[in-house]
Amino acid sequence: MVKLSVYPDVQATDPSTLKLKDFQSDQDVRWCPGCGDYSILANVQRAMPGLGIPRENFVFVSGIGCSSRFPYYMNTYGMHTIHGRAPAVATGIKAARPDLSVWVITGDGDALSIGGNHFMHVLRRNVDIKYMLFNNRIYGLTKGQYSPTSEVGKKTKSSPMGSIDYPIDPVSMALGAGATFVARSVDVDAKGFQDVLASAATHKGTAFIEIYQNCNIFNDGAFLQIQEKKSRPDNALYLEHGKPMRFGAKNEKGILLDSQGQPQVVELTGDNAVSEDRLLVHDETSDTLPFVISRMKPPLFPTPLGVIRKVQLPSYDEMLNQQIEASKPKRKTVQELLSGGETWKVG
Repeated sequence: MVKLSVYPDVQATDPSTLKLKDFQSDQDVRWCPGCGDYSILANVQRAMPGLGIPRENFVFVSGIGCSSRFPYYMNTYGMHTIHGRAPAVATGIKAARPDLSVWVITGDGDALSIGGNHFMHVLRRNVDIKYMLFNNRIYGLTKGQYSPTSEVGKKTKSSPMGSIDYPIDPVSMALGAGATFVARSVDVDAKGFQDVLASAATHKGTAFIEIYQNCNIFNDGAFLQIQEKKSRPDNALYLEHGKPMRFGAKNEKGILLDSQGQPQVVELTGDNAVSEDRLLVHDETSDTLPFVISRMKPPLFPTPLGVIRKVQLPSYDEMLNQQIEASKPKRKTVQELLSGGETWKVG
């Protein structure tokens, strides 16, 4: 049975009949030609019909930045909010309407500079929202300043001699904040990205997805090695729960932990071949392994992609509404409060 919309002027949709075009709005998409945001938008629109959720139950919330145009292009409910504060608005929506599927769209500047505290707290609270961070390692909307994720030495309009800031790693930061779902994908990797989206959509709690997104105007080629199909097999490690960590064009390489507990790339073929049973097996429920994975970085390691951590804990909005229900029998009217026996003396 299709749940009727709570809004009388909105036609309830049958999720089984939804198609990609149902999520495309009538707004002209206005990103720079070649921007990775086009691919992300297309992949999200393709994934939405398969989630089994009525279209009117989706809400997309954004802050400020190139990525924050996203709600205009989704034929769903949406809010374009203020810089860095999308998680606060999304938390209010989910608390008031726990039946809605709430998605936050943000960028590395919006989320990790002015929005850093909101980013951290929505993760630790485990609000049941889906949080997509488009990471292009640059400020695109304001024309090319270095961002919190830009590498050391990055020359930009605001760092002409090279950035001397050490970058934030969004995945490590999310894990440190206690996020119950952490994943990473790439804008042009349709299958990998949609697999992550499907997993995030079914997660009860904050599902954080970092998406490597190319800004072809101000930071072109930042993720070239994992965006191009030819080089991706040797530079990307696709994580699968319960499966050994292998990569390479012929799965001829792997990851194991050495005697010091540090990750190491090994060969599975040739004279120095290592047996597959020695490889590190991915466990997305582990408390420690996701941190090890988050510190694996090029050029020493392939870039980990897919679901890095996924554990189940009660969500903030769920517990909040339980408290609200529990408080109802104890509530008093305004008159009862005014005529109560307790008084307060001020001064």
